[in-house]
Amino acid sequence: VQLQASGGGLVQAGDSLRLSCTVSGRTFRSAAVAWFRQAPGRDRDFVAAFSRTGSYPSYADSVKGRFTISRDNAWITVYLQMNNLRPEDTAIYYCALGPSVISSSLASQSAYYYWGQGTLVTVSS
Repeated sequence: VQLQASGGGLVQAGDSLRLSCTVSGRTFRSAAVAWFRQAPGRDRDFVAAFSRTGSYPSYADSVKGRFTISRDNAWITVYLQMNNLRPEDTAIYYCALGPSVISSSLASQSAYYYWGQGTLVTVSS
């Protein structure tokens, strides 16, 4: 199983970006899928996730109302639409897949087994 994240770039504050995460070797069906991010000098933090049912997305408080996680109907690509970007959103964004993640662990890095390589998002002020 491999995850390929893409879509990062350099934008200005207030701009939008859409990240994509495409899986190969299986689909996202029946697995939790999440976005995490790691800013320079900081720990990796949870951003957003779909549970294994794919029904109800979960978001970090810092991105609620600005970011939206979605997926395609084939359960192969997951997106992170990021609107009204702020300089503090600057980070490497990683997607992750967890076949056995329970709902209470959606925000926990250790619950995810497969990780993509990350895509850099830089937001200038």
